[in-house]
Amino acid sequence: MSRGAGVAESSDDRSASSEEKDCPSRNLDTSKDSKSGDDSSSESSLESESDNEEPKPEKTNGELRESSTEEASNQEFNEIQSHCEHCNAENKHNELVTPRLLSRGQFLLKVDTEGTYQCTETGLIFEVNRKVDIKYCVLSWSKYADLVVKPWVVGGPLFDVKCDPTCLTSIHFPHSLCLGHCDANMMFKVLHVKSTGALLEYTVDHSATHVKWHVSSLSPVGPVIQSEETVFHHGAVILYKAIDHNPSLSFRVYIATNNESFIKDISKSVKHSSKKFMKIDKPPVCQKLLQNGKKYRLISEPEAEITPEEIEFVDGSLLKLKSYSEVYLEQPAEFKLLLVEMDSEEIVWKAKLRECDWVQHDQNPKVSKSGTSGNRRRKMSSSLPDEVVYDKRMKQIDTSDGVKTKTLLTDTQLINLAEKLGKEWVKIAIANLKLKISDIDAILEKKEDVTINKFRMLKKWQEKEQSNATAQNLWNCLKNVNSVEVQDVLKGFLQET
Repeated sequence: MSRGAGVAESSDDRSASSEEKDCPSRNLDTSKDSKSGDDSSSESSLESESDNEEPKPEKTNGELRESSTEEASNQEFNEIQSHCEHCNAENKHNELVTPRLLSRGQFLLKVDTEGTYQCTETGLIFEVNRKVDIKYCVLSWSKYADLVVKPWVVGGPLFDVKCDPTCLTSIHFPHSLCLGHCDANMMFKVLHVKSTGALLEYTVDHSATHVKWHVSSLSPVGPVIQSEETVFHHGAVILYKAIDHNPSLSFRVYIATNNESFIKDISKSVKHSSKKFMKIDKPPVCQKLLQNGKKYRLISEPEAEITPEEIEFVDGSLLKLKSYSEVYLEQPAEFKLLLVEMDSEEIVWKAKLRECDWVQHDQNPKVSKSGTSGNRRRKMSSSLPDEVVYDKRMKQIDTSDGVKTKTLLTDTQLINLAEKLGKEWVKIAIANLKLKISDIDAILEKKEDVTINKFRMLKKWQEKEQSNATAQNLWNCLKNVNSVEVQDVLKGFLQET
């Protein structure tokens, strides 16, 4: 671990002199740690609310629990963490805990005793001295761009943390930098945004993955850095596909630092676009570090129209508008995307995109009559109870060569089933279809019609199961769902195979 920087002069209000060494901005001061109590003003609270304007349904299974590293890796935030050997060298063995997700993107963590706890969703580490409830969320750096003044640059996500500050000893903020090249010449601080202005406060320590800060008071806080050498960023490539009725394919490709504030800004930018998009689930983490000012080329195999094809990387955390490249293919087909460093020609990131990675849903899906005709056939075929007839049909379908069981479900069938699923569809997705909560959150973020949400959920299951996404496998997953309509549709699927 490396020691943090020394302490500079302090200033008390937003009219501080612009001649101060560390903060030429008129609203930016430096200070020593001061136990000033909770500084979360109404201004800060409003900022947090506006930054998380898309409401999400409250999860009911988020009580504090111990979690293994494998479980934590299944969460959305940790899926995008770095695989850098240097930065994964340190293992603190902190107690991993999963918070409850509230509305507007806020997390609630309840801890019952003194200890050090690491959030599986955000990577934040809290050192507490007694029982406490901690509420926190990720904020956008772009709202505070004028407070981050050169030579300081963003080092990681910005958070708004709320709790009794006397219960919280320290916070370790995750950062998005690789320190394997320039640790000795790098200085960390945290930008602490208060109602009276912003302060650069000194860190206690930093590691390969986190920046430790003694809590002085609570309001928006995030790590910033100053370095005499080139800064290396852990990078991520985020993909979105335009949803329309055209046979052509159009994608947005964002190249970002592996910083949740940056990634959240990208998500909000896409949501507010005049077009509709869906996120493409591909491994996002770059396998080579990104550098400011270095040029990269986006390549498609087979060739596609890419605009712009060459990108000069900059950390866009402070920019309100996030840059991206458009990839356009006139005819739909599977293809490879590669991000290549132009100087070395080394591959930084690559992914293969297949037709099953996206959904072209019909805006006006026609309801199939298969369910009705299936019921009619069942009534005519036998006078035995439905359960007996159904069990016999299942035995007939489960043939030894597996030809019938490998008949995959169509989008029309999934739409029919989606229309029959009730309010418990989220529970069904997690408990019966074994989808991840992050998958459901991604679907709900699109704010589409509830039937389309259910359809996307079923498509996610289909993508997960691939060749096993059959009528029989779906029935095996949903046979315990207590709905006559759902069971009728599923039985109709089996009769159609």
